[in-house]
Amino acid sequence: MKILGIDPGTATTGYGIIEQKGNTLSLISFGCIKTNPKDHLAKRLEIIALELQKIIKKFKPDEAAVEELFFAANVKTAIAVGHARGVILLALAKENLKVNEYTPLEVKQALVGYGRAEKRQVQAMVKYILKLEKPINQDDTADALAVAICHASSRKIKSLES
Repeated sequence: MKILGIDPGTATTGYGIIEQKGNTLSLISFGCIKTNPKDHLAKRLEIIALELQKIIKKFKPDEAAVEELFFAANVKTAIAVGHARGVILLALAKENLKVNEYTPLEVKQALVGYGRAEKRQVQAMVKYILKLEKPINQDDTADALAVAICHASSRKIKSLES
């Protein structure tokens, strides 16, 4: 089972792809989709959608997990991220991927056991769970991988409940 995790943003959208085989999770790929802040918002959203479709076609994930928007102090930023999330959800739907959404609190709870964990704690757990040599320090990609790991954990719990 390949899982695509996504941390939405208009300037930088992080993505991470992991594979789940039984209880083992392994890293397949990660990176960022970056847009130029000088470009019009519509152009930036188009780039996010097109790049995400390329990633999906290349890695062929089975499911996707997207971080939900949390209320931010900067309303303008929150609205722009909301636009990015909409484009991301549309791109995933067009590729017929099952989409799962998790709040930052749920992701931190799943990885660290504490919903108010700091970024470095989440990064340390991503490193540990995926057995990486060093932590991924790029916040957007580490967050995307954390969302994918959260989904893998959630899938396992849901299967036990069935």
